[in-house]
Amino acid sequence: MNIYEQIGKNKRDSWILIVLFFIVFLAIGFGFDYFYGARYNDSIPIPIFSLAAFFVAIIMSAGSYFYGDKIVLSSTHAKALNLNDPKQQQFLNVVEEMSISSGLPKPNVFIIDDPDPNAFATGRNPEHSTIVATKGLLDILNRDELQGVVAHEMSHIKNFDIRLMLLVAVLVGSIALLSDWAARSLFWGRGRRDRRSSGGSAELIILAVWLVSIILAPILAQIMAMFVSRKREYLADASGAELTRNPLALAGALEKIDSRVEPTRSINRGTAHLCIADPKGSSINLKEGFLADLFATHPPIDKRIEALKQMAYLKSMEVNKNV
Repeated sequence: MNIYEQIGKNKRDSWILIVLFFIVFLAIGFGFDYFYGARYNDSIPIPIFSLAAFFVAIIMSAGSYFYGDKIVLSSTHAKALNLNDPKQQQFLNVVEEMSISSGLPKPNVFIIDDPDPNAFATGRNPEHSTIVATKGLLDILNRDELQGVVAHEMSHIKNFDIRLMLLVAVLVGSIALLSDWAARSLFWGRGRRDRRSSGGSAELIILAVWLVSIILAPILAQIMAMFVSRKREYLADASGAELTRNPLALAGALEKIDSRVEPTRSINRGTAHLCIADPKGSSINLKEGFLADLFATHPPIDKRIEALKQMAYLKSMEVNKNV
């Protein structure tokens, strides 16, 4: 898949994600209408909960699209750079250089005061994008390695990965909150459903499906978030290495990031898939296979390093051949 196919796929996937988000909200709203009275209340023959879920889904979708990056930045306590700090000034310089090299508008640049090395990009498109790094990342990387990391994040921006992953971060969190609220509300009472409809097997099936959807929705949403991130890291590594023409720089950066064992405490689980490396240090990210594909936010970092070193080897062979 070339860069233009990837961009087109990410745009389509973003719309598919929003549609699925609406379906989940409407399904939970319909369940409340069916079992808690609005459907059966002759005085209010309106699917109140379904309509409420529909409008909430509209608000959340629009909010995640236009303000999701601000939500992410706020949740990670990201702040403006202190340009009196030479390392933060260098970070800004590298972002400006990579912006020119990639032909993209310069992203906003923020820093997180966290000692664990990590970075991520967010935003809805290249014109409204942000690159964030932790203080720990700036402390341990040299300039070439920092270029590799920034190029990786610029690739996420160019590929429109940022839009898809931003929607995932905000909408997945919304689904989790709604499902939690729905589960708690089941214990508020018996509802106002007309007891004269004693409820046959069809109603029991509907109830069972609704209850299962409430329980599984946040789990499936989290799995989707992990899958979205995992499949894009290899492409961003390769694209970033092509941008700097120095695959070993990004490989060196990943080795240093992997050598740190502390989690990135400023980044929560809901935004973990945005980062260049797993901020929680989960052991599942060290594995491959079916379970890893379902539950890991990132591919094994040693596999990514190996792929980058292979790129460097092939590049050197090509140079030697031309000479």
